[in-house]
Amino acid sequence: MDEVGAFDAKNRLSALLDKVEHGEEIVITRRGRPVAKLVPVAADSDREQRSREAMRRIRERAKKFGGKFDWEEWKRYRDDGRR
Repeated sequence: MDEVGAFDAKNRLSALLDKVEHGEEIVITRRGRPVAKLVPVAADSDREQRSREAMRRIRERAKKFGGKFDWEEWKRYRDDGRR
């Protein structure tokens, strides 16, 4: 992963976007501290696809167990993990 200063990123944006388009990630820094990251858009859509696939598997398992699936219980499990 490349790091580029903000001033340099502004001057080389087109070249940086070419790199990102080819799958690279670029961290933009200000005074040596990371402040932003350029990533390919496909990375976000992959995450969304994985989330949809996980929801599909959850629904299939719920049907397998008689369709009894307590969403509120699972939301509590999720929220407990965030504390």
